[in-house]
Amino acid sequence: MIIKTEQDEIQIYLFDASNTKGYCSEVWIPENIEELSKAVREANEQKLQVTISGNRTGLTGACVPKGGIVISTEKFNSILKINTEEKYAIVEPAVMLSDLQQAVSDKKLLYPPDPTERNCFVGGTVATNASGAGTFKYGATREFVLGLEIILPDGEFLDLKRGEVFADNNLLILQTRDKKEIKLNLPAYEMPSTKNASGYYCKPGMDAIDLFIGSEGTLGIITKIILKLLSLPDAELSCVLFFNNEDDALNFLSEARRISYESRRTKDKDMIDATALEFFDENSLNFLKDDFAGIPTDAKAAVWFEQVCEGNEDTLLGLWIDLFAKYNGNEEEAWFAVSEKDKKRIIDFRHSISANVNEYVTRNNFRKLGTDVAVPDDSFIAFYLEIKSIVERENMAYVTYGHFGNSHVHLNMLPKDEEEFEKGKELYKNICLRAIELGGTFSAEHGVGKNKTEYLLAMYGEENINAMRDIKKTLDPNYILGVGNIFDQAR
Repeated sequence: MIIKTEQDEIQIYLFDASNTKGYCSEVWIPENIEELSKAVREANEQKLQVTISGNRTGLTGACVPKGGIVISTEKFNSILKINTEEKYAIVEPAVMLSDLQQAVSDKKLLYPPDPTERNCFVGGTVATNASGAGTFKYGATREFVLGLEIILPDGEFLDLKRGEVFADNNLLILQTRDKKEIKLNLPAYEMPSTKNASGYYCKPGMDAIDLFIGSEGTLGIITKIILKLLSLPDAELSCVLFFNNEDDALNFLSEARRISYESRRTKDKDMIDATALEFFDENSLNFLKDDFAGIPTDAKAAVWFEQVCEGNEDTLLGLWIDLFAKYNGNEEEAWFAVSEKDKKRIIDFRHSISANVNEYVTRNNFRKLGTDVAVPDDSFIAFYLEIKSIVERENMAYVTYGHFGNSHVHLNMLPKDEEEFEKGKELYKNICLRAIELGGTFSAEHGVGKNKTEYLLAMYGEENINAMRDIKKTLDPNYILGVGNIFDQAR
């Protein structure tokens, strides 16, 4: 096992993409499963706080240590198997998402979860239940996790396969590889109906595997993952549409979403049924104009959509163009992906806004103030206009983009100095609390980490947070894993 103690060697492990910063005494890098299991047992015996580190692309501080040691999974980076007949892959946690997607694509298969940062490790996406653009049609990472191998804080192994172990109402009984029995009492809180990555997944009769998906490194260390794959689509429409009026873009999105839901209900493959519905406001477009010269000068908003085709590209494209025209769109200014080069341009466009925001935050040495809120569909447009007005009243620079098909918005404030940053934190808080008030979530895809624990308390209340703590204490009695993630230790 590699152990790093020199501060100049471990600096890279002390921050994430949100520019959250931390500290630790050592970084341990196990090179095989035996070393990892032994390292966890030793840390548990010594009651050392352990923070699990992947590729540190997260935005909530979950992988940022606040003391103790870091255990990095970086050496566990193998794609162990791709089964083309049964359509699944077995991977280690440090496999990069982009590498997995390319490997399965080469075999005419698809792994749909597609977070904006494709340099993330697959283990990190499972630990946070990450999602992305394709969630509108396919769902989040949870929908594709078939099995997990997990090292618990005492070094024991837990093997879970979807469909094998279920809770009896709110009692979940787990059995380790060495036949140790663990009884967990699940809290009875109601999770929001929106896209959600906030706190432990708990519901009566749940599949045991779902407790660990999205648990943010607090219950165990994921060492092997079995993932469901789909057949690679024959073809795909991908297009960025520009609007001279933001209301037109929002109304277009709402109707495209409504038609997509109806098409799924009726299983009509010759109707609009978006895989992704993404929105970019005028500020986002201005933030990108230096990198993408083709953005129209008078554009006030843009929508990116994708749809899978089955030999009916012309029919579907005609429907999308008609809907675009209904909301005053100019077909001549749209970007259609008719070649691989065009498709790459659109992918780069979609990913660049987040990267540019992260670069701005790092350059100005602030922690990122980007919302991850989602609300019910029927509240979304009013909510979006409300939160825009909140930051505009304070003359705060911002960009807004996100997964509007899922009523999920990333409003990123861009403070110019420390005074604006402090003001931005209060605005951020108000936005999160408003989303919760509307029956939504403060974290739709990024998790809670160390930076958002107060909002989980606001969302679920002290009694339910204590019930989450009880789950952790049962699995991690020495409280060593991911301390400070999801909730603090105090009770």
